[in-house]
Amino acid sequence: MDFIQETWTKAKKLSKTIVLPETEDARVLKAAELITQSKLARVVLIGAETAMKAVAGAGDVDLSGCQIIDPLKHPNLDKYVQLLKEKRAAKGMTIEKARHLLTRDYPYFGAMLVERGEADGMVSGATHFTADTLRATIDCIGKAPGQSIISSFFVMVLRDKQFGDDGVLFYADCGVVPNPTAEQLADIAVQTAESYIKLMGSEPRLAMLSFSTKTSAVHPDVDKVIAATKLAKSKRPELLIDGELQFDAALIPAIGQRKAPGSLVAGQANILIFPDLDAGNIGYKITERLARAQAFGPLLQGEAKAVNDLSRGCSVDDIVNITAITAVQAQ
Repeated sequence: MDFIQETWTKAKKLSKTIVLPETEDARVLKAAELITQSKLARVVLIGAETAMKAVAGAGDVDLSGCQIIDPLKHPNLDKYVQLLKEKRAAKGMTIEKARHLLTRDYPYFGAMLVERGEADGMVSGATHFTADTLRATIDCIGKAPGQSIISSFFVMVLRDKQFGDDGVLFYADCGVVPNPTAEQLADIAVQTAESYIKLMGSEPRLAMLSFSTKTSAVHPDVDKVIAATKLAKSKRPELLIDGELQFDAALIPAIGQRKAPGSLVAGQANILIFPDLDAGNIGYKITERLARAQAFGPLLQGEAKAVNDLSRGCSVDDIVNITAITAVQAQ
């Protein structure tokens, strides 16, 4: 399976509109050109057109296929300012602050375009911290109905095709929620299963990871994973979810059969739910570096509409690929 090639094929068929708000960065503009040429999505760029075209000209980038929106000239700016003020009034948002954010902090304006249906999704983070992208998403778009949190996942594409589905595994949460409660961990599991179905189109098999398998150890951290597993199963009884499982019991068939006999997940998981951000972040980096896996993410989930984060060290290819993933998530 070529995960990215299949994602590109899906994105081209969907023809979604994706906002790229960080137009002061030459990487973003080059990615916008490639996305448009490849017909992965319709691109909306946010910013002053003159400044944007100066950056594009210096890099010999053609933006003729992209839509450029200057927040200061947008006909709905005043409406958006009022809407943001109302959405976050309880958090102290004022008209003045809302106008400043929407006209100066372009991920806010991009998120508002997504919220109002003028675009299907947004990709940000090339020049902003993850917290900045999350803040704009929460303030303008908010969480999906029934979701307690916004979390993240990575798509890990391994060279060794025996793991997951032809070498593809989803890891969560590796980028957002530091120490989830049992309830939040259950939501992360359900969110990741839904993300898997949307992106992969096949059945998710979720392993709730721990340093214990089936009460081989007794500890409050193990109790949290056990409780989260029960909650996730109660929320979505049709999903294949098992835990608590150690990493090897989740992925190695012989070990899974020995440690968790009768489990429909042990030894054949395609989603790994880590108990906290320490484990998740360390786990994906170990997999990426030692197994030389491709890591796509952190991809956000739990928000009402599709928004994804980039690493500030991202390449042009990273921006293109995350945009394609976002387009598929936005279906």
